[in-house]
Amino acid sequence: MTDSSRYGAVDVQYLDDGGARAALVVAEDAAFTTLVDERTVLVEQVAAYRPGRFYERELPALERVLSGVAPVDLLIVDGYVDLDPEGSPGLGAHVADAGLARVVVGVAKTRFRTATHAAEVLRGLSARPLYVTASGMPVDAAAALVHAMAGEARFPDALRRVDRLARGAVPAA
Repeated sequence: MTDSSRYGAVDVQYLDDGGARAALVVAEDAAFTTLVDERTVLVEQVAAYRPGRFYERELPALERVLSGVAPVDLLIVDGYVDLDPEGSPGLGAHVADAGLARVVVGVAKTRFRTATHAAEVLRGLSARPLYVTASGMPVDAAAALVHAMAGEARFPDALRRVDRLARGAVPAA
């Protein structure tokens, strides 16, 4: 990445009315030390959940929250980029294919049974790893990036913030 790179993290929360709230935080450093932008958008209706086709539900909301903002070079998604060592696409692969960022890093809180290739990252004092996958950069470099992100907890501060925004916290002015 260059000195002018932009790093983003996104999350989506599904609402009881059939819609969703998508959130984005942006930083100018890979550690997400200082957030320079955050925003949310409401999506009135999202596709129903279908096993193996999660991206159909999440991708439109992510496209909406990223529209109208300066492009990000690296985007972190909540989940997996690919679901197995053979490259079966997860949400992150669909985000990359849609051109939403040059590099996509997936950070999942739970192990997916076929994702044996995911790098395990321990942060803080937690004995429970995060599972990291990537598109556009080596997975070991993506794991190092997640390990170095700001915050002492298992889940990096920027990812906790984007989760809170997706759940209804008000973006900073």
